[in-house]
Amino acid sequence: MSLRSRIKSWLVPPSLDKQLDTTEKPVGEMGYDPWGFNVETYKIAAALFKPFYEKYFRTVVHGIENVPADGPVLLIANHSGQLPIDGLLIGYALATRPERPRAARAMIERFFPTVPWLGNLLNQCGAVLGDPVNCAKMLQRGEAIIVFPEGIRGSGKLYKDRYQLKRFGHGFMHLAIQHNTPIVPVGVVGCEETIPAIGNIKPLARMLGVPYVPVALPAVLPARVILNFGEPMRFEGEDLPEEQVADYVAQVKSEISRLIDKGLAEREGIF
Repeated sequence: MSLRSRIKSWLVPPSLDKQLDTTEKPVGEMGYDPWGFNVETYKIAAALFKPFYEKYFRTVVHGIENVPADGPVLLIANHSGQLPIDGLLIGYALATRPERPRAARAMIERFFPTVPWLGNLLNQCGAVLGDPVNCAKMLQRGEAIIVFPEGIRGSGKLYKDRYQLKRFGHGFMHLAIQHNTPIVPVGVVGCEETIPAIGNIKPLARMLGVPYVPVALPAVLPARVILNFGEPMRFEGEDLPEEQVADYVAQVKSEISRLIDKGLAEREGIF
């Protein structure tokens, strides 16, 4: 038995192991898929994250049944919190839902794979470099993919700008149309308060070659997180002008804003 298999047997509860087996993620003979996903690493990461999902962030989920049980789907969400906690929460919620769970893939910034060890670890857990070619190939394989169209504009926003959606890129919409893929909007409430930043040290960020260096407490606060999954949205058309694509993107952005407002209205307090 390999060291990773031993660690999995120690850390992964049988109930979670069985649950994650139902996500039906195909891998090759060596235990990896073309993007580096590894089932055992995925299960270990899920077991380690489980108490944070359930106890630390006390995650509340609504509408997750709106995510199709199979076939390609784009989960489009707002981004916040300095660290990709929101992506982990969305992925864990989908992987452990009672009916027809799925192992979602998250599109990550180009910065992360440049960090020693981190890139390979994220790949083994299901994350993939946020490249249109990668995304297109995964949609062709029928994957569920988490995308944050705000990118670092969202994750690095300051606390004073919380829940104000930044500009959305259009790439996800082009892919959705080209591959006839439904979009499920997701409104995330709570991650804005996990690592509230009051500033960004841009000179230091440039020197270190990172997107931002936030002025924030060196800790992740236990804010309660609410995830609202909206109903699938479909968009069609061939050779659309960019103005029409922009209008479609605005419709998705508006629905995410509505879901954020819903989550803010639902919560009784930050913690």
